Amino acid sequence: MDDAGETATPTDPPTAGRQDRVAAAPSPAGAPTAPVLSPVEVWRAAVASQAGGAGPGGALPYATVPHATTPHGAPRPGAPGRPPNPLPPTPLSLTQDAFWAARTVPAPAVTLAACAAVGVLGGALLVTDRPGLGGALVGLAVWGAAVPTLLRRRAWQQLVTAALAVALVAMVAFRDAGWVVALCVTVAAVAGAVAATSAVSTPAVVFSPLTWAFAALRALPWVRHGVGALMGARRAQMLVALRSVAVTVVLLVVFGALFASADSVFASYLPRLDIGILPAQVLVGGLVALLTASLAHLAIAPPGWSDHRMAERRPARRGEWLLPVGALAALVLAFVLVQVGALVDGHAHVLDTLGLSYAEYARQGFAQLVAVTALTLVVVGVAARRAPRATARDRLVSRVALGVLCVGSLGVVASALRRMDLYVEAFGLTRLRLLVLVAEVALATVLVLVMVAGVRWRGAWLPLAVVQVVAVAMLGLALADPDAQIVRHNTTNEARERLDLEYLRGLSADAVPALDALDEPLRSCALRGRQVPAAAGLGDLNLGRWSAARVLEEVTVDDGATCTQWSGGPRP
Repeated sequence: MDDAGETATPTDPPTAGRQDRVAAAPSPAGAPTAPVLSPVEVWRAAVASQAGGAGPGGALPYATVPHATTPHGAPRPGAPGRPPNPLPPTPLSLTQDAFWAARTVPAPAVTLAACAAVGVLGGALLVTDRPGLGGALVGLAVWGAAVPTLLRRRAWQQLVTAALAVALVAMVAFRDAGWVVALCVTVAAVAGAVAATSAVSTPAVVFSPLTWAFAALRALPWVRHGVGALMGARRAQMLVALRSVAVTVVLLVVFGALFASADSVFASYLPRLDIGILPAQVLVGGLVALLTASLAHLAIAPPGWSDHRMAERRPARRGEWLLPVGALAALVLAFVLVQVGALVDGHAHVLDTLGLSYAEYARQGFAQLVAVTALTLVVVGVAARRAPRATARDRLVSRVALGVLCVGSLGVVASALRRMDLYVEAFGLTRLRLLVLVAEVALATVLVLVMVAGVRWRGAWLPLAVVQVVAVAMLGLALADPDAQIVRHNTTNEARERLDLEYLRGLSADAVPALDALDEPLRSCALRGRQVPAAAGLGDLNLGRWSAARVLEEVTVDDGATCTQWSGGPRP
C-alpha cells in the first residue's frame, strides 16, 4: 500500500515534507498572545489533553486548541465533558502545506538577477509581428535558472522532458506554418509544466499545468522576500533612491516635451523615443521574468504530488475480470483477422463484394478505428488496476489477456494506417491527414510502452514516458517540414490529375522552396502572387521565411502561365 493510503497512529503523526511554523496571533491589549498552531501541533495538543497532559510547550490547555469547540464556544458532540480527538493531518494536506511554505524562503540573489535579465530579453525579443528566433532564445533562457538545480538533484527525466520542451519552442525559428508552431508551443507548454513540477504519477501529470499556475503565484512572495533580503537594512534608503529617480524621470520627460514643442532646434538635440510598444514590452518582460522565477522555484522546491499514488482498488475475481477483457480481446482479434483476410484475398474482391470504391472504403471507419485505439488504452489502464494478482497464476492470466488486447489493438492501428494510406492516394495529402497519421503512430508507440510495463507489472514510469512520446512525435512532425511534404506528395505524376492548386497556394512560406522545384507552368502558377516580407530584426527571424524570401528574389514567375488545368477537385 502506498504511503498516501496509510493512516497515522496517535503516537506517530505524519510530519514528512512539512515545515512546522508557529506565529504569534494578534490578541487584545494586555491579554497573553496564543500561538497559531500547525495541524500537527493541533492534533498533538488534542491527544495530550485527552490524556490529561499539556499541549505543545507544556502550557497550552485543550480549551485553547483551535477547532476544539463549536463557533459558539460549546464542546463538539462526543463523550460527556470531553470533546473527541481531531483528525490528524493527512499526507496530502502536509504536502500542500509544504508546497506553500516554500514561498517564505528568500530567493537567491543570483536567481533574481537571472530572472530580471531573462525578463529584459523577453521584452526586447518577443514583442514582434511574427514569432521567430526571439521566441526560441527566450524559450531556452527561461530554463537557465532552473537547470543547475535540476542537475544537482540528478533529475535526469525532468531534464530530458525540459529539453524536449525547449526543442519544440525552438521550432518557431524554423517553421513558418502557423498550425505547426501552435501545436509545438502547446505541447511544449504541457511538457515544460510536467518537467518543472517533477510530475511522475498520472494525476500529477494531468494536473501539472494547474500546479504550475499555483507555482507562479507562489513565486511572487518568494521573489519579494528575496528582494527584501537583498536590500537588508538598506531597504529604506533604496526606496528613497527609487522614489527620487522616478520623480526625476517624470520631471525631465514633462518639461523636456514642453521645451521640444516650443523650440525645434532644442528638439533636434533630444533623443527620439518611440514608446509605442514600450507598455507591451514591459508587460511581456514581467511575465517572462515571472515564468523564469516559477521554474527556478519549482526546481528548488518541487511539489510532492507524485508521492501520493491513487489508492489500490480491490482486485477483481479472475472469472469476473477475465470475461469482459477476454471478450473485448476476442472481438479486436476478429476484426484484425478480417483485415488480414482482405489483404490476402485482395482488396478488389472485398470492394466488389461491398460495392464500395477505393476512396469510400478508405474513408469508411477511419475515425472509429482511431477512437478504438484511444479507448483501448483507457480500458487497459482500468483493467490493470482491477486485475487479479494474488497468485502467480492470476498474474500470468492478467498479463496474457492484456497482452493479447494490446497486440490486437496494434493490428487495429495498422488497419487504420492502411486506410489512411488509401485515403491519401485517393484525395491527396493535407495537414489534417498528416497530423492524424502522426497521432496514430504515437498511439501505437504508447501501446508498445504499455506492453513493456505489463511484463514486470511496473508502470510508474509510464505517464512521463507518454508525455515524452507525444513531444517527440510533435517534434518529428515539425522537423519533417509538413507543408513541403504536402507539396511533394500532391505534385507527383499520379496525383496531378486531382491537384488542388488553391490549396497549395494557401500553404505557408515553408512550402515555397518545394514549389520552386516544380516544373513549368505549375511552378509559376503556384508561386504567382507569393510575397514574404523580410525580417525586421532578430526577434522575428525565421528560417522558413528567410528561405522563401531568398527563392522569390532569385526567380522569376511567368504571369501568363495557364493554370486552369489544376482547378482541383473535392477534398473529402
